Amino acid sequence: MSNKKKILLVDDDLDLLEQNKILIESKGYEVITATSGKEGFETFKKVKPDACVVDLIMEEHDSGFILCYRIKKEEHGKNIPVFILTSATYDTGFKFGASTTEEKEWIKADALLNKPVIIEEFVQKLEAFFELKK
Repeated sequence: MSNKKKILLVDDDLDLLEQNKILIESKGYEVITATSGKEGFETFKKVKPDACVVDLIMEEHDSGFILCYRIKKEEHGKNIPVFILTSATYDTGFKFGASTTEEKEWIKADALLNKPVIIEEFVQKLEAFFELKK
């Protein structure tokens, strides 16, 4: 049985999904993938990963927000890091975040990662969450 931490990676862009899978695996993690919000939630419930990385815009513009919200409502999801992955900042110029109480109530992501993923930044944020849980 593997001691590698399992990361659920959800993205509807198959090229980016595979690229990010390879990057994350190169850092010693096991990566399970899904290509939609629905598939991502089903996989989350079945696999119970150690962390989730969810694309913001998939089937709908808010699919990533909805998936993160659903994951964090689950008992297992409350205890793991969930990151939103997006290129929306580059595409729209709008910065996403959760600064108000209302935004924090809805946006259930622990961190925001911009595409393209800078693997060192990702690993640093991920490991910081794992250290907090020790």
